[in-house]
Amino acid sequence: MEEKPKPTPVEPPRGSVSAHVDDKGRLKLPVNFQEYLGAIGDDKLYVTSVDDRITRIYPISVWQQNEKILEELATLDPDAAEALFFVTNDYGAEAKVDPQGRVTLPTDLRRAMTLENQEVRLDWSQGAINIYSKAEYEARKRRAKEGLADKLKAAKMKGFK
Repeated sequence: MEEKPKPTPVEPPRGSVSAHVDDKGRLKLPVNFQEYLGAIGDDKLYVTSVDDRITRIYPISVWQQNEKILEELATLDPDAAEALFFVTNDYGAEAKVDPQGRVTLPTDLRRAMTLENQEVRLDWSQGAINIYSKAEYEARKRRAKEGLADKLKAAKMKGFK
């Protein structure tokens, strides 16, 4: 019996990178983000916001897991589940990466998040691409640097190198 080779796990992109949303609402993904999405095999995406500040691009398989979690949450906290379903549906739309490596962001979402014809910052976390407006990115950067020495000390106590 012939054994199939085990697939090598694909690692998501690291770091924060600049990108641009053009005047038609298309976000050009950096090559490493395109390659990662291609490697995980999800050609369908879901673009939305869950917090009214950051745009997120989810591979559809990750978004489907989120939908299941929200369905479970509905039995414990129906108001929270309903609010999250409403906001993510209000902003959300399915998308695909086009042959030029672009993803079209929903019109209402990109206007609400101030992303039209703008430079943005991208990173990958919790299974999705985060898209930060310039203002949101700068605000997060300021907050992250507050008390940074103490945060580093705490991390080093846990073994951070």
